[in-house]
Amino acid sequence: MQTQATCPLVRWLLSSAMLSLAISISHTPCSSLHADEPDRPLWAYVGTFSSPLRDTLPTQVDLPPGNGRGIHIFRVNRTSGALESAGVFELGTSPSHLAINAEGTRLYSANETDRVGEDRQGTVSAFAIDSRDGSLKRLNTVVSGGAGPTYVSLHPSGRFLLVANYFGGSVAVLPIERDGRLGEATDIQVDAGPIGPTRASHAPPGSFAFSGHDRTHAHMIQSDPAGRFVLHVDLGMDRIFVWKFNADRGTLTPADHHEVALPPGDGPRHFDFHPNGRWFYSIQEEGSTVVLFDYDPATGRLTPRQTVSSLPPGYAGSNFCSEILVSHDGKFVYAGNRLHDSIGIFAINTDGTLHFVDYEWTRGNYPRSFEFTPAGDFLYSCNQRADNIAVFRVDQETGKLDFTEQYVPVGNPSCIIFLQGRPGGD
Repeated sequence: MQTQATCPLVRWLLSSAMLSLAISISHTPCSSLHADEPDRPLWAYVGTFSSPLRDTLPTQVDLPPGNGRGIHIFRVNRTSGALESAGVFELGTSPSHLAINAEGTRLYSANETDRVGEDRQGTVSAFAIDSRDGSLKRLNTVVSGGAGPTYVSLHPSGRFLLVANYFGGSVAVLPIERDGRLGEATDIQVDAGPIGPTRASHAPPGSFAFSGHDRTHAHMIQSDPAGRFVLHVDLGMDRIFVWKFNADRGTLTPADHHEVALPPGDGPRHFDFHPNGRWFYSIQEEGSTVVLFDYDPATGRLTPRQTVSSLPPGYAGSNFCSEILVSHDGKFVYAGNRLHDSIGIFAINTDGTLHFVDYEWTRGNYPRSFEFTPAGDFLYSCNQRADNIAVFRVDQETGKLDFTEQYVPVGNPSCIIFLQGRPGGD
């Protein structure tokens, strides 16, 4: 395990200042920059499953047939929320998760069904974006550091891409070159430890929800808002891991409070930070819960404080949670439910705790993820098994969602992100 070398004071001050500047403009996971500029064209990029999952485990419940064509590109109507097709970058390796850099010049995809080499690794691709017309040009493709990459995010410095490999049970750090191309991994960490039970502690009555408790499964990785720590979840181990991040070398070392255990079998999947950087919300795939943690940005420590169900009272049967997002204004939390096929809406109290507001049907089967426009006025649900994206208008006062009666046909949609193009990009 590498440790960070001591640097001269001047170098430390300079690097800290540069990192702080980068953080102030760049912290954007699978979403767009939140500052809306309505005079600029707005593009949407949709990642899909474009080939069937192969070599799957018997417990794998998510078996998309590969109806997507690659990365689908749309022009967004800011008034109606409508998506107008602007092309497809054909890619037959299931670019199921996407990330865009702060400058809006580069896009990165996790190619989940690619298989490279004897160890059958997945790959990650880098693309140049022409923000005038939204088109993509592939720069390069590299191995992801494990099988089945399912999540990518950018470190706030803009110099590294973070990758979670679901089937490989590993996370990796990939350096980003000056031209946006990806280099070989500067660090790979492989999850190891006991696996949780096949029955979730908080499963609804009658649930047969069992997906990841057969082996390690790294499902998401992202840095904290300051870029000092990187967090990742392992669904099979029921753990959230916290790493110190060396922004010079691109390496991960265990934080002082390195592991946080979730209830056995609940299966943490995704998480999101509140805009204040102190509240952290985790969603559990098999337990169908949302957990509020207090986050200490000085040490990376997570302290659980509240657990709520993602499902309505009285629900019985199986459900697999998916996405969790905090609204841009920090007033609401949205939690995705697959099989129940809904988005749970929770208001955030002044102390960060949640109270139920509403549930909205996603108008399609198996909502894998959803995302807001930069203005926060529309939400798009990627309904994976229904082969569509449903468009909702967001009431930013109540948090409720109003279906716009718009369906966008996309085969096995998995992720949607937004980019504001150059003025005059029509």
